Amino acid sequence: MDHGYPGVTLQLLWEEYQRAHAAAGEPAYKYTSFCVKYRAFAAGLKRSMRQTHIAGERLFVDYAGQTLPIIDAATGEIRPGQVFVAVLGASNYTYACASATQTAPDWVGAIINALEFIGGVPRLIVPDQTRALIARPDRYEPSPGRLVEELCAHYDVAVLPARPAHPRDKPKVEVGVQVVERWILARLRHRRLFSLAEANAAIAELLVELNARAFKKLPGCRASAFAALDRPVLRPLPISRMPIARFKRARVNIDYHVELDGHYYSVPYRLVRTEVELRITATTVEAMAAQQRVAMHPYSTRKGAHTTTAEHMPAAHRAHREWTPAKLLAWGERIGPSCGALVRWQMEHRPHPEQGYRACLGLRRLARQFGESRLEAACARALAIRSPTYRSVASILAVGLDRQPATADPSVQTSLPLHENVRGSKYYH
Repeated sequence: MDHGYPGVTLQLLWEEYQRAHAAAGEPAYKYTSFCVKYRAFAAGLKRSMRQTHIAGERLFVDYAGQTLPIIDAATGEIRPGQVFVAVLGASNYTYACASATQTAPDWVGAIINALEFIGGVPRLIVPDQTRALIARPDRYEPSPGRLVEELCAHYDVAVLPARPAHPRDKPKVEVGVQVVERWILARLRHRRLFSLAEANAAIAELLVELNARAFKKLPGCRASAFAALDRPVLRPLPISRMPIARFKRARVNIDYHVELDGHYYSVPYRLVRTEVELRITATTVEAMAAQQRVAMHPYSTRKGAHTTTAEHMPAAHRAHREWTPAKLLAWGERIGPSCGALVRWQMEHRPHPEQGYRACLGLRRLARQFGESRLEAACARALAIRSPTYRSVASILAVGLDRQPATADPSVQTSLPLHENVRGSKYYH
């Protein structure tokens, strides 16, 4: 029978019953007898268990079906503000606020607002099994999402989702949503709201009246019941508010950086070509691999720029990065005047500083390979033949010309001519 279908009346059911029995040639009950027997049948259906709510135990949360129009003052565009509702089980103390969406950050942010509104933490939070909060919905063992896990850990609270398609698991908030729609949203229906902040300020004013309204069948009101029942047994809030994070999967590029919002953040080079999970807050970016944090950086809005930690680089890259032009000049002068002059020439006469920088790193390799004294002699010969390049020095060392007397006084060559493209020594300090 369709006794639970909306719009189906006893009169309609009786008429269908009459037609079915007439077609079969069977006697049928009159309408009054039919109603008596139907009500006896309905009384034997599955009962709804009355829920007893322990003070401070459960906070029921949900979003209302109705939305609140928010007007963009610049464009005139109207966007629906989503209305979040939270109700304490024992006292019916009610909280509501508007958010832009019903995504996980807005859900969790609204729950945190509700905890701060009631000034404490209950033992359980009871939401729907919405995908925004529950990663794997299940009637018996639902798995919460990452942000919900962080909420539970930070506030030392458990989340107990209602069973799918079982609104009777959370009747308090079902009724609370209706009350908010009738006593808050209905009153705001003619008011022009231009931001979520303005909408929440208006909701906050009406919440005071809603919680102060007298119960119809019980003494007091929501506010007095909250003060007597829930408030004394709520656990204290943590010292700091939990930062709202968002999560994103990212693949590590060959340069051991991941991209987020146009900026590049380093991770350990061993993770190249693997996938990591980014945890992003308003101030930080964390990279997680195998559920362990492998990198943490300040969040940056500079598009196209890089944030790099030296420890994330391979040893060769780290050494390469540590040699600044000023350090290379100091190194060359320590080797000897000819080497110092040749290093300076690399820095000041190349079309791009990076070209001279790499040539100087090549000179360092030659020093390790042939020794510092031979490098100084090779640089002196290269200056004497007016070919102060890395290639010339390497060739001189390879054939042993550095061990032969120079053909000219190298001190004459250490003072190199200046022209408009020469940057000068002050450029590197």
